[in-house]
Parts: sequence; structure tokens; C-alpha cells
Amino acid sequence: MPNDTVIKVQEYKDTLILKAELLITKRFPEKIVQLNELLSTPMFNERNFEEVHQDLNIPALPPVLVRNHEDGNDGNTDDGDHPPTKRSRKDVFVSGQPMLTLPGGPVPCNKPICEMIKVVKPIIRKLVEDSNLLKMWISFMIPKIEDGNNFGVSIQEDTLAEIQTVESEAAAFFDQISRYFLSRAKVVSKVAKYPHIDDYRRAVVELDEKEYLSLWLVVCEVRNRYSSLHDIVIKNLEKLKKPRSSNTESLY
Repeated sequence: MPNDTVIKVQEYKDTLILKAELLITKRFPEKIVQLNELLSTPMFNERNFEEVHQDLNIPALPPVLVRNHEDGNDGNTDDGDHPPTKRSRKDVFVSGQPMLTLPGGPVPCNKPICEMIKVVKPIIRKLVEDSNLLKMWISFMIPKIEDGNNFGVSIQEDTLAEIQTVESEAAAFFDQISRYFLSRAKVVSKVAKYPHIDDYRRAVVELDEKEYLSLWLVVCEVRNRYSSLHDIVIKNLEKLKKPRSSNTESLY
């Protein structure tokens, strides 16, 4: 391997170690305080569920009388003994993609929920990035495999497993947000198809309230994960950085 490549790899490792140590000692406490302040804002703190409701813009139209059999001026011959004759079908072909239109126009997304998601998504992304950085930091600290004196290494492995769990949970929060929009779209399409059934409309309201609670819970969980990672790393910082004590130190 060329010396230039080796030097660049070592520089990358040294830079990553410095970033990780700064992250755990300074950035994590700042992030915890920032998330606590966010949870105290009107957007998240004891918000009334009615504030996250959104009008669907799908009116329940009055019923339309399609055919009146008592009216003899409909162009059909119906003498009571024979079924009415059908009108001749005239097919009109129009080029383009067929689509369903609604009387009130498009159905909007839930604006209060979208505003919350706009705030929460960068927080989730930051947790994923920070977890990945810590994971690489501890991986670089793990010494080569030897017999005995592996207590510090086991601490590193346990901490690494905890960080990987946090990273996976944070990535799953993104999937939760996308599933909300998909589920809401399916229920809204039912409202558009059956506008007179109030249960579908109520299902949309319940889904929006559930997502509000989920987003609040996500912010709480992100804060808790930052707190737990900061706690476990600070308590075991010495063992994480120097998992094995030298033989000379153990003699004295």
C-alpha cells in the first residue's frame, strides 16, 4: 500500500477520534438541553388534539336522482310488462390518463403534522449520524485479539452493541413517518369514495392524533437515547479508550 494512502487513512482515523470525543463531551449535553427545550414549546407541550386536525376538503354531496321510472319522457318504452329498453351506448374516447377529480379540488396533507415532521426529521437524521460516528470511534479503539485481560474489551463490545441498537431505532423512526403518509392516503381515498360514511372521516382524525403522539414520543426517545449514550460512554470512558492495562501497571 502506498505511504500516501496509509497517511490519509491514519489522518481520517485521528480526525474521527477527535470528532467523537468532542461529540460525547460537548455536543451530546448541548443536544439533550436543546431537545428538552423543544419539548417545552407549544408545538409539543400539552397540545390539544383539536389543534392537529385538518379539514379534508371532501364534501358529502346531496344524493342525486339518477332515474325516475314514473317519468315517461325518458326516451324508454316501459309498459309495465316488459323491462325498459336500454339506450344505445355512445363511447367517446379521450386521449390521456383517466383520473378521479373531487368537487373541492385536491385533498391537502395535515399541515400541523407536516410542520412537526419538518422539525423532527433533522433530529432523527442527526442521531443516526452521531451514532454512526460513535460506532466507528469505538471500533477503532478495540485492540487486537489476545488471550486474557479482555474485561475492557467486553465493555467496548457492550457499548458498541448499545450504539448499534440506537442507530437501528433511529433509522426505524424514518420508516414510521413514511408509513403514516401511506396509511393516511389510503383512508382519505376511502373518504373520497364513500364521503357519506363518517367512520372513514373519523379514522383520518384518529390517525392524525396518533401521529402527533408518535412524533412527540420520537423526540422524547431521541433525547433519552442521547442521555443514555452520554451516560454509558462517560462512565466507561477510561476503559473505552484504554481497554487493557499494561503489565507494568498491574505489578504496582
